[in-house]
Amino acid sequence: MSFREEGEDARGDLRKPFLHTGSWYRMGSRQSSLMGSSQAIRDGAISVLACVLIVALGPVQFGFTCGYSSPTQSAITNDLKLTVSQFSLFGSLSNAGAMVGAIASGQIAEYIGRKGSLMIAAIPNIIGWIFISFARDSSFLYMGRLLEGFGVGIISYTVPVYIAEIAPENLRGALGSVNQLSVTIGILLSYLLGLFVNWRYLAVLGALPCLILMPGLFFIPESPRWLAKMGMTEDFEASLQVLRGFDTDITHEVNEIKRSLASSNRRTAIRFADLKLRRYWLPLMIGIGLLVLQQLTGINGVIFYSNNIFESAGISSSNIATVGVGVIQVIATAVSTWLVDKTGRRILLIVSSTGMAFSLVVVAVSFFSKGFVSEDSTLFSILGILSVVGVVLMIISFSLGMGPIPWLIMSEILPIKIKGLAGSVATLFNWSFSWLITMTAPLLLNWSSGGTFTMYTAMCIFTAAFVTIWVPETKGRTLEEIQFSFR
Repeated sequence: MSFREEGEDARGDLRKPFLHTGSWYRMGSRQSSLMGSSQAIRDGAISVLACVLIVALGPVQFGFTCGYSSPTQSAITNDLKLTVSQFSLFGSLSNAGAMVGAIASGQIAEYIGRKGSLMIAAIPNIIGWIFISFARDSSFLYMGRLLEGFGVGIISYTVPVYIAEIAPENLRGALGSVNQLSVTIGILLSYLLGLFVNWRYLAVLGALPCLILMPGLFFIPESPRWLAKMGMTEDFEASLQVLRGFDTDITHEVNEIKRSLASSNRRTAIRFADLKLRRYWLPLMIGIGLLVLQQLTGINGVIFYSNNIFESAGISSSNIATVGVGVIQVIATAVSTWLVDKTGRRILLIVSSTGMAFSLVVVAVSFFSKGFVSEDSTLFSILGILSVVGVVLMIISFSLGMGPIPWLIMSEILPIKIKGLAGSVATLFNWSFSWLITMTAPLLLNWSSGGTFTMYTAMCIFTAAFVTIWVPETKGRTLEEIQFSFR
């Protein structure tokens, strides 16, 4: 079977600017002919790490967008004379834009490749930040936020998929977790810089990750698995050789990828009738389930209410407390990045969701108990501190597993034939439920804080059961082995 036939179509010219790896492809294998195999493996790992660090600028942009509204609320509302409802709309429009971006993300990534998709995502992000920086009324704010959200929706799908497709199986978990680590770094940067920088200048700084990402994409290889799927055999093997080291024998991996593609129907279109097959509906159900449960466990609601919880515990500076939450998220996610290839995905997800459930029980009990205690009593203050401890533990537990791993598993388990469609659907579900939780959290918390956290606790328990029953362990397995197991 020829692997070139599918790539030789009208789309070839459009994809061409994004296929090459810049100066890396110009390095010949002769230059490394004297290197030992271990040196070649190290060079390959360095190449993959460099690629990951460049595309990780996308999730940094993602996190900066999410965190931007928190430190700028009072300044923007005062300068532009916005009402609370107008600023709330501004904050939520990134979710709306991300839903649209999520719908388009899979098809864009399939049509012009992972690098081309990130290039397209960077452009509306940069334009959006410029709109916000020069805004004189709410209309420019809203348009800028929508454009940012659209770019973020594409980034949130494309980056974990690209990392999973270029990483060797022994490093895929750690490198895949860099996606969520970068998001938390972006959030922390927006919190920290927001303490010192005017909101307009902060918007200018928000464009920097994508301004650096765009030229960086020309110096990294395209995903070899995408190139193989498109029938570009020479580019596929050259990309894989760059990623594994020029003196590394890639014959086995090349044959494995070719065998995986040959064993599936090569049609580019996926029929809905095909989704009845176990090999398709099961990974799709697991991917959507994890990304939906990531939101239904209430992380956005907890973070939304964290300032009020800190104030009730007697912490006067909510801004410093928010920065503290950002630091905790980064540290816990970094620990997860180190652990995920040592302990495995399933155990971290189970520990994470169980830890979240325990933490939320502490918060719920604290709020329920406050209704029976005088505000002047020492016990009331103790309950406030206990609720803060619960929130911090919940954020740590989330960052250890439920934050980074659902995106990692989604990128690992979806078969290449349906990855574009299924990835778009899973990402759309994630952003839709993110919007739902963000919008309903204030209403639910106003109804009953203890009741709201009890509901989130129930979802964490359900998540632990879902992972135990349905989610496979993907540690130490190639993408082809994982996807074949669903047959």
